[in-house]
Amino acid sequence: MSKTYFITGIGTGIGKTIVSAILTEKLQADYWKPIQSGDLDHSDSLSIAALISNQKTTIHPEQFKLTQPLSPHLSARIDGIQITAAAITAPATSNNLVIEGAGGLMVPINEQELILDLIKSLNAKVIVVSQNYLGSINHTLLTLEVLKLNKVEVEGLIFNGPANEESERYISTYSGIPILGRIPQLENLDQESVLKAGEHIAF
Repeated sequence: MSKTYFITGIGTGIGKTIVSAILTEKLQADYWKPIQSGDLDHSDSLSIAALISNQKTTIHPEQFKLTQPLSPHLSARIDGIQITAAAITAPATSNNLVIEGAGGLMVPINEQELILDLIKSLNAKVIVVSQNYLGSINHTLLTLEVLKLNKVEVEGLIFNGPANEESERYISTYSGIPILGRIPQLENLDQESVLKAGEHIAF
């Protein structure tokens, strides 16, 4: 039976797209970015297409393509577009599906709804991408606590970048959420490195 995973991060610039590419390649899953805010000529969907090499993946078109590199709610307002969680429908596929979010859970998509509301409406299992830096324990545990309070199922954590065994141990022990893998700093970001990085994820 196919599964749907929503990739979220503990903040912006954490490595969601890199992790999404690695998971998409490892699972030979379909990929979908519901909301692309800015960088339309260098979108995350285009990045994924360049980084995967399997022949099974379908990259589904974004439902909202916003012109400004801003929070989705503001970019949509500037573009004269109304985004709602209810209006976003996952593409039909019999394959596993990797969905990449925008920023973290509390990023607004309109005046009342957040990325968190989109996750809930799509009924997807969440994979949280974290990174080790001063303050990341707090940011990661806050993200996991919000998901827990909202009864959103979390598949696990993936750490991206340099390891910090103590931080990772504490986060997993305190939260009870398993670590699915640790992606090392990739010197070259290309199809070969993305394929090989899949070895670091236990799926």
